Amino acid sequence: MRMRSALQSGVAVSAIMAGALALSLSGGAAQAQQPNPAQNASPVAIDSDDIGGVVTGPNGPEAGVWVIAETTDLPTTKLAKTVVTDDAGRYLVPDLPKAKYKVWVRGYGLVDSPKVDAEPGQQLNLTAVTAPNDAAAAQYYPAIYWYAMLNIPDQSQFGGKSDIPEKITQTDWLRAIKNQACIGCHQIGQLGTRTIPASFGTGADGWMRRVQSGQAAELMVNPLAGQFGGAPFKYFGDWTDRVAKGELPASKPPRPQGLERNVVITTWEWGDAKKYLHDLISSDRRNPTVNAYGPLFGSPEYATDTLPILDPKTNKVSSFTAPVRDPEMPESLGPGHAAMEKPMMPSAYWGDEKLWDTRVNNHNSMFDDKGRLWLSATVRAPKDPDFCGKGSDNPSAKLFPLERSMRQLAMLDPKTMKYTFVDTCFGTHHLQFGYDKNNTLWTSGGGPVVGWINTKLFDETGDAAKAQGWTAMVLDTNGNGKRDAYVEPNQPVDPTKDKRITGGSGFYAVMPSPVDNSVWGTVGVFGGQAGVVRIDPGPNPPETALAELYNVPAPYFGIRGGDIDSKGVVWVSLGSGHLGSFDRRKCKGPLNGPTATGDHCPEGWSFYQYPGPGFQGIGENSAEASYYTWVDQHNTLGLGEDVPMSTGNLNDAIIALKDGKMIVLRLPYPMSFYAKGFDGRIDDPNAGWKGRGLWTTSGDRTPWLKEGGKGSKPLAIHIQLRPNPLAD
Repeated sequence: MRMRSALQSGVAVSAIMAGALALSLSGGAAQAQQPNPAQNASPVAIDSDDIGGVVTGPNGPEAGVWVIAETTDLPTTKLAKTVVTDDAGRYLVPDLPKAKYKVWVRGYGLVDSPKVDAEPGQQLNLTAVTAPNDAAAAQYYPAIYWYAMLNIPDQSQFGGKSDIPEKITQTDWLRAIKNQACIGCHQIGQLGTRTIPASFGTGADGWMRRVQSGQAAELMVNPLAGQFGGAPFKYFGDWTDRVAKGELPASKPPRPQGLERNVVITTWEWGDAKKYLHDLISSDRRNPTVNAYGPLFGSPEYATDTLPILDPKTNKVSSFTAPVRDPEMPESLGPGHAAMEKPMMPSAYWGDEKLWDTRVNNHNSMFDDKGRLWLSATVRAPKDPDFCGKGSDNPSAKLFPLERSMRQLAMLDPKTMKYTFVDTCFGTHHLQFGYDKNNTLWTSGGGPVVGWINTKLFDETGDAAKAQGWTAMVLDTNGNGKRDAYVEPNQPVDPTKDKRITGGSGFYAVMPSPVDNSVWGTVGVFGGQAGVVRIDPGPNPPETALAELYNVPAPYFGIRGGDIDSKGVVWVSLGSGHLGSFDRRKCKGPLNGPTATGDHCPEGWSFYQYPGPGFQGIGENSAEASYYTWVDQHNTLGLGEDVPMSTGNLNDAIIALKDGKMIVLRLPYPMSFYAKGFDGRIDDPNAGWKGRGLWTTSGDRTPWLKEGGKGSKPLAIHIQLRPNPLAD
C-alpha cells in the first residue's frame, strides 16, 4: 500500500511570501504600474478573448518569463492561465473566459511585478521587476534548488561508524529521502517545508516535532525514528537552520527555452481547502478521444468521500459523494491504511482538528471505452467474502486464497451518475485497462497477487465474483515454459520447480502491454529490490500465468510509478534521480530458468538523469524525486507519439524526454506543484494544439503548504503546447 504523509507543519506560506515579495520591491511598498518602453512596440495580434502585449525590464525585452492572468469572478472556481514570453518579450494569453483579471509577470531573476487589472481583448504591456538581491530572487526557485542544499552523510558515516544504524547504507538513506517518508507525499524544499514554525523549535528537535503532526504522522515517524534511528532529523534540522540564517541555493534555475516557451497552462481550484487530491482522470488510456470536452474527476484518497468534478467547457466545479455498501462500516483509516484515525500531534495550521474522514478511499480512477469511470475504491469492511478464501470453488481462490482487502473497485456512469459496487477479493491501488477483447481491468495493490476484472463478463452478468481473478507471481525457474509447483519466496531456487516472488510490496504501477497480452508492474517500491515484473497470463491466468523479474541495476535505485509505450518498452521514475527504461528485446540471455531471477538482463535498462541540481558530495546526480511516469502513446500533448513524461515533483513541472533531451513544462504559479499522476486527452483531433493536452492535479497531501497558504484548494491543471509563444 502506498505510504503517505501529512506534513501539517511549517509556516503560513502566504504570509511569508507576501512579506518577502513586498520587501523585495523598492522601499517595501507596492509599486504602481509605470510607463515603459514597450508602449511603442508593435502590438501583439489578439482576439476578443485574449490578452497580449510585451514585457520589458531595465535592459529591454524580458524573454522566457511568465505572464499570469487570474480571475476570481467565475461562480465556482478561481481560474488562472499562464504563458511564457518569446525572445522579444512578447506574450499572448489565449481563450480567456469573460471576466476581470489580475495580470502580472514572474520569472527567474525577478520578483513579481505589480498586478494589473485587465479584461480579454486588451493589449497590455507589462514591466518586469528585477530582484533587488539573490535572496529575493531565490524565493521563486523550484523546491529542488533548496532541497539540494540538504547534506548527505558521507560513506564513512555508514556501517556502524556513526549514529546511523549499522545496517543502513547510503543508498537506503537516499531512497528514504527521495522516495519514501516525507517526500513520498510532499514537495520538500518549497517555502512551507524549508522553514519551521517557531512553536516546533529548531534543528533536529523541530523536525522531530514536525513529522508528528497530522493523520499520517506514523508514516514519517516510523521510518525516520525507527528504521533510521532518528539520524535523519539532525540533517533535516541542519538544513532548515542554514536556510533560516540566510543560506541560499548554490545554483540558479534557467528560464524556459525553446519548446518550453510554448506552454499554455490553465488551473482551476476545486475540492476543499482542508482536503487533498491524489489524482484526476480525463480519458481512456487506450483511446484518448473518449470523454472529449467532458468532465474531469478527482480522486481524494484518504481525505474524503467527495469527488470533485470539473467541467472545463463551462468552468463549473461540482462534486459527487461516493457511497459504500455499509454506511456503518469503519472509516478507511488506522491499521492497514496509510493514514491515521486522528492526528498524532496538533498541526501548525489546523491544531487538533481531524481533517480526513473517508470510507471510500478512492485512490485513482480510469475511463473505459464507454466513457464510464472505474475507481479503485473501498466498498465494504476489510474482511473478504467467503468465495475468496479456502474451500471456495473460485478458480483463483483454489490456488491462492485471500482473506482481506482494504480497497476494491467501483464504477460510475457520468451520464446517469449511477454508482456500482464491484467487490474484489484482492486489494486495489492503480488500475489500467488491457487491450484484449474482454476489456480486462488490471490492478495493482494486491500485495502477493495481481488481480483483474473481466469487464465484458461483468457487464453481461453483473457478477463480480465470476468476473474477477487473481494470480501469484511465479517465475519459471525450471525453464520448461509452463507453470508448475513452486518454492516459496523465502526458499532457495530449486531447478526442478518454479519460484513464487512477492515483488517486495507487490505491484505498484500496473501496465498492460499494447504489443502482446502481457502485463507489467513496478515492484520493490516500499520493500525489497526495485524492479519491474512482466506477467504472461496464458490461456487460464490463475493456473497458467508466469512472471519475469528484471531488477534495476546498481547504482540506480528507488522505483516508483511507470508506464509502457506502444512498442512494449517500460518507462519508470527512479529515486536515484533518473527516468529509466526497460526494453525486454535487448536481453541477451535466457528469460527463464534457474538464473533468470532478476539480475539476468541489465542490458535491457537505459537511464536518463532528470534536470535540476543534485546533492553535494555524492557525485553527479539530480535531487529530483519523481513520483510517476506516463507515456504519451497518442501524441495528446503535441510532442509526438510514445514520448515518456514524468512528474517533476521538486521541479514544479512535468518533465518530457524528447529526442534524448529533457523538456521541463513548469507550472510557476502557484509554486509547489506536486503531481502524483496525469493523463492526456484529445478533445478534437482537427483543432490543432487547442484540441489536445495533458490533465493533472496537485497531489500534495497538504494544499496549505503551497503558495497561497492556508485556504488554498487543490488544483485541476491543463497543460497545452502550442506551435510558438504567440499562437492563438
